[in-house]
Amino acid sequence: MICSMTGFGQACSEVDGVVYTVEIRSVNNRYFKAQLRIPDIAAYLEGEIERVHRDAIHRGTVSFSLRMKNISGKSLFDIDENSLNTYIQRLNDLLPAGDGHSRIDLASMLSLPGIVQPVIPDEAHMQKMRQVILSLTEEALGLLKQSRSEEGKTITVDLLANLDLIANRLKAIGERVGVVVEEYHQRLKDRVDQLLAKAQLKMDEAQLAREVAIYAERSDVAEEVSRLGAHLAQFRECCEKGGAVGRRLDFITQEMLREANTIASKSSDTTINQSVIEIKCAIDRIKEQVQNVE
Repeated sequence: MICSMTGFGQACSEVDGVVYTVEIRSVNNRYFKAQLRIPDIAAYLEGEIERVHRDAIHRGTVSFSLRMKNISGKSLFDIDENSLNTYIQRLNDLLPAGDGHSRIDLASMLSLPGIVQPVIPDEAHMQKMRQVILSLTEEALGLLKQSRSEEGKTITVDLLANLDLIANRLKAIGERVGVVVEEYHQRLKDRVDQLLAKAQLKMDEAQLAREVAIYAERSDVAEEVSRLGAHLAQFRECCEKGGAVGRRLDFITQEMLREANTIASKSSDTTINQSVIEIKCAIDRIKEQVQNVE
C-alpha cells in the first residue's frame, strides 16, 4: 500500500527527573529534507537522529523537535561566571571617571552570548540520554508512518476510482472507433451522391474507398488506447506494490496525459472527444493526489 507524505507522531517519557518530548511532522517535498530542533545538551545526537529519519522515510520534509523539561530541580544549564564578570568589568570601564555607581540588569545580561551554557553531561549520562532520545524517536517515527499509511489508504481509494473511470472511458472509445469510420464512410458517400446526382455523373468507388482509408488511418487511435491501458496497469501495479513509488507514479501520470492528448488531436468525433475530456479530468485529479504520495 502506498503512503502519504503528510503525517504526525509524538512520544514522551520521563527519565531521571527530565521529561523528554519528541514530535515529528512531515509534509510534501519532492526529495527528503530533515529539519531538526534539538537542545544544545543533546546536539551530539543530531547526525544519528537524521540517519534514523533517512532510513525510515524516503520523501518529504520532516520536522523533528526534541524538548527536555527538568522536573527534578537539577539544572540542565549553567552560568559561566568568568564570562559574566568579564562583561561587568568592561561595563564598569566605560563609566566616566569618578563615577563609582552603576545599575546592571542581570536578567538582561543572561541573554548575552556565552553566559548561559548547557551542563556538559558525563559519559554515562550521555549514553542514557542517547538511549532515551533514540527510543522516543523510533516510537514517534512509528506513529508518523502509521498516520502516513492511513492517509495513503484514502489516497489509494481515490486513485483507483479515477483509474476505473479512465478504463471505462477507454473501453467506450475503443467501441466507438469502428463506428466512427463507418459513419464517415456513409456521410462521405451520401454527400458525393448528392453532388454527382446534380451533375449526372457516376461515383468512383475506388476513390471513395481511398478517402475512407486515409481518414481511418489518420484517426486511428488504437495504439494510443492500448498504451494508455498499459499505463493504467502499471499504475495499479505500483499502488499494490507500495513503498516509495511517488516519483514513478508521477512519471506514469505524465505519460497517461500525453496519450490522452494524442487521442484528442487525432479524433474529430464528438463522442470520443467527450470521453477524452473525462479522461483528462481524471488524470488531473490523479496528478494532484500523486503529489502527496511518498
